[in-house]
Amino acid sequence: MTYTAAELMIVNSARMLRNGDTVFVGVGQPNLACNLARRTHAPDLLMIYEAGVIGAQPARLPLSIGDPTLVSGAASVCSMYDIFSFYLQRGNVDVGFLGGAQIDRFGNINATVIGDYDHPKVRLPGSGGAMEIAAWANRCYIMTVHQKRRFPAKVDFCTSAGFLNGRAERDAAGLRGKGPQAVITNLGIMTPDDNGELVLTAIHAGVEVQTVKENTGWDLLIADQVQVTEPPSAEELRILHEELDPEGIYLH
Repeated sequence: MTYTAAELMIVNSARMLRNGDTVFVGVGQPNLACNLARRTHAPDLLMIYEAGVIGAQPARLPLSIGDPTLVSGAASVCSMYDIFSFYLQRGNVDVGFLGGAQIDRFGNINATVIGDYDHPKVRLPGSGGAMEIAAWANRCYIMTVHQKRRFPAKVDFCTSAGFLNGRAERDAAGLRGKGPQAVITNLGIMTPDDNGELVLTAIHAGVEVQTVKENTGWDLLIADQVQVTEPPSAEELRILHEELDPEGIYLH
């Protein structure tokens, strides 16, 4: 069975979700992961979209956080302020999905600039709601392609806090959320150790540990027992292609 890197990341991200989770859903591939989980092992997933939709049950793939398909059948529609104040900051969001241009060894995310802040090589879109999600969601998952330029030892700018310079520093900053619990890439999965540093704990079928190390910008820690993930099933791929993204907008 063949599958793409995007499908591999989406499926493995979906498997991180638990039935009954309340998830802050973004657009793009995390959107697919959440909707895939709801159609498979997590039918009671409660999906919250940033624009103010709670308990969304989209009949088709939402193209943005304000897509009208999110409203039909939803449990509630409220303001963006209500979503962030009364749900996220109060601890009522179990999971947030994040991404960025750079992720460092402590799971900090840069989505602001590449290079010096005042004279950047590239100016990026910025945080949106990501910094609040990183701070207050009970657990976060990061999805990104595994490339050396995306995984520097230290981000050029910390847009969204992972474990800062270690788990103790995050705790001292008063961030209630538990921080990134996994980084899911097209090569494998990294999870934080006791100090918050990312450790390679799983690789995908056909991937060598050395390949992951060569595509990481620091001396990546390797777990004593590196697991091999289960490949996407035929049913998971069918749902992605036939029900969620038949036009291949994000499956590339």
